[in-house]
Order: sequence, then structure tokens, then C-alpha cells
Amino acid sequence: MLTSVAVPVIEGLAPFEFGVICEVFGIDRTEEDVPLIDFKVCGEHPGRPVRTNVGASLVPDHGFDALLSADLVAVPAFAIRDGYPPALLDALRRASTVLSVCSGSFALGAAGLLDGRRCTTHWRHADELSARFPLAHVDPDVLFVDEGDLITSAGTAAGIDACLHLVRRELGSTIATTIARRMVVAPQRDGGQRQFIQPTAIQADSLQPTLAWMLDALDTEHSVAGLAEHARMSERTFARRFAAETGTTPHRWLTTQRVLRARQLLEETELGVETIAHRCGFGTAALMRHHFTAVVGLSPKDYRRSFAHR
Repeated sequence: MLTSVAVPVIEGLAPFEFGVICEVFGIDRTEEDVPLIDFKVCGEHPGRPVRTNVGASLVPDHGFDALLSADLVAVPAFAIRDGYPPALLDALRRASTVLSVCSGSFALGAAGLLDGRRCTTHWRHADELSARFPLAHVDPDVLFVDEGDLITSAGTAAGIDACLHLVRRELGSTIATTIARRMVVAPQRDGGQRQFIQPTAIQADSLQPTLAWMLDALDTEHSVAGLAEHARMSERTFARRFAAETGTTPHRWLTTQRVLRARQLLEETELGVETIAHRCGFGTAALMRHHFTAVVGLSPKDYRRSFAHR
């Protein structure tokens, strides 16, 4: 159960990645039935300003000793360096679960946590991470990697995916979806999706309305032609824009969202697998079992046995 999160901050902190962790774990959303998490920001010298990489500072209220009692130590991105504070590295080695966003993975590597483990980081830093920590198995082509007590994510927005994935793993689908809706992001992108390597221009006519429409109608058959018509685009433009905004194809995105909805229904209801399959748009229980097992790693029956709310 995730009840406490601590975030270490050092010189060269990246505010966006730090903000992602704060947004997911640090905001009181108890009015929406999200459990309150004991959230601490920790520095080597509590009360002393820490400079970020954008010419501003923040002041941590707690020291690195507070990292030791947290259920999760969430490491934001820092400027990559040759040495990290020894107290930070010691706390990371003793943490029960560690999550990193972007270049925060280098601190994990310096603590020896990546040795023999699969991990990721921003694609621009993947070669350097491999060179510095040759025992790490760096995968540069995924959004995040979940190794149980070690979760590493790629650059910037992939940190949102990793954080929401951890919330879903520890607190359930409903809590993760509630936080995602407040953040106005998709409930979850598949961690195995490729990182965005080619830069894409931000478009004013985002696909978010169409994505929301798809989420509200998961039990409906959707064709690329129908989705393009809803988005008021040609099929070719729609397919290109969809890949730019989600990192995947409409079919794969829709399948992933259907699996996520099935997870929620398996956790929170006593509906039969056949009924859930129809409600989520799979059509048959057999098709749902195929996709569910491929994404989650468990059959629907085994998942319900382990994660259903009692």
C-alpha cells in the first residue's frame, strides 16, 4: 500500500519532472476519495534553497533522512553529474521502492541500483547511461520500465505515465483514473510504447476531444475512417496526428484503454468476464483474455483473484 512518498532535490533540479511527481502524489484529493499521501520534499540541508536549472530556487522542508521512512522515493530529473551527495545515494540503496523520471536514473545508477536491472531514461541520455553503468540493461525505446521495486521512466511526460502506472499498481484503477482526469491526461499509456524521438509541432486542434469520445464509447466499434471524421481530418492526417499525440496507433491505443477499463471492472465489480468483455468492447471473453494477458501479464481470472477489492 502506498501511503508515503519522499522526493529528493539537489542542485540542477528540473522543475517540470519535479512538478509531475508533486501533481500525482503530493496534492490533497481526498474530496474525490483519493487517499492522502504523506508527501515530503527532501534536501541535503533542509531549509536551504536548492537551485533549479531554470534560474529559480526551492526550499526543501526535510532532510535526506526522511527518505528512509517513505514507501516510495521518487527521484526527479537533475543535471547529470559525476558525483551525487553520499547521503542521497545511501538513502536510495535503503529505500523499499524507487522511481526515477528522466535523468533521475543517473542517481539510481550511482547508487548501484541499476546493476543487472532493466531500466530506461530519456533517449538522448540512453547511451551515456549505458556507458556510465555498463551492468545496467538500458532500453531506450520504452516510456517506462517496472521492475517491481525499481521503476524508471523516460523524458518529461513519460514520468506522468510511470507515476500513474505506480498509482494504479498500488492503489487501483479508480484512483489512477481520478488523478488522470484531474490532470487532463489519458489514464495510462502502455509502458512498452516507443519514446518520441522525432520532434513534432504542437497543434492547436488536439485530438483530446476525440480521445475522450473514444473513452466514453469503448464498447463501440471504431474505424479509422469514423475517428478521422469525428476529428474532422483526413484519414492520413488523423493517423499521423494520432501517432504524434499518443505514440501509437488508434487500434493499439483503444485496445490498451479497453484493457484498463476491464481491470477496473475486475477490481471493483462482480460482473462475469463475458459481461466485462462486452462492456469494454472486446466482444468475447476469449478475445478479452488474449489482449488482457498480453498487456497485464495475468489472465482476467487470476488478476481478479489477486486484485479485486474485498
